[in-house]
Amino acid sequence: MPFLHLGPVLVPTYGLMLAVAMLVAYYVLRADLARRGIAPKESSAAEAFIAIPCLVGIIGAKLYHVLESPRELLADPFGQLFSRYGLAWFGGLIAGVAAFVWLARHRRIPLLDMLDAGSAAAALGYGVGRLGCLLAGDGDYGIPTSLPWGMSFPHGLVPTTERVHPTPIYEFIGACAIAWLLWRLGTRQLARRASSKPGTVSAKGSVFAAYLVMTGAARFLVEFIRINPRSFFGMTNAQAASLLSITAGAIVWWRATRHAGAMRSNRVS
Repeated sequence: MPFLHLGPVLVPTYGLMLAVAMLVAYYVLRADLARRGIAPKESSAAEAFIAIPCLVGIIGAKLYHVLESPRELLADPFGQLFSRYGLAWFGGLIAGVAAFVWLARHRRIPLLDMLDAGSAAAALGYGVGRLGCLLAGDGDYGIPTSLPWGMSFPHGLVPTTERVHPTPIYEFIGACAIAWLLWRLGTRQLARRASSKPGTVSAKGSVFAAYLVMTGAARFLVEFIRINPRSFFGMTNAQAASLLSITAGAIVWWRATRHAGAMRSNRVS
């Protein structure tokens, strides 16, 4: 169901779910900012940190997607750039995080605190957005399967009559679980800080590091049953990007651990 027909108006279901994802992420971020004491719920901080990175992320996702196929881009640059289809997750992640970082610095909010606060919202928003891919049948589904929950997309943007893995549903479920874990990790982080007990869990950036690792791992695994072409050492582009995300998360986690250890040593001395 790529479009909803409201009289003469066609409403893209992917765009509709993208808007729902932004709304869901807004409420989660607003609650996290409030519990961390960064911004009260009445402020406009959450709106800015959702609207600007999301819009920039959409542009980045589009540019990353068209640059993955330079031959097609050169053959039809206008059509490729302004097509309603084709968004790449990693391009959106890079551009969205860059806008998020810029906004945090512009508002003089500690960067790691802000990244921690935005992690659960980003995970859940991504999952809801994937339902838009499911409704549109835009080719983000998986390989053929005989499992009872296999689905076909005969009227999708990238149609198939075969029963395939509904990978957007898998990603939605995984994203919900990751968002819940990140929220719980944030709760432990704040509790440890309130009790003045330094440690890896309480360190700034630990929630964001977990976000990078878990979302990267989830995407890496689901790609094994996606229909994306292989390129890097038998991996898809998304799998290569996922490995970068996991590596970046591990580095942030290591730095958070080292910082927490230094704080503990200073207290003991």
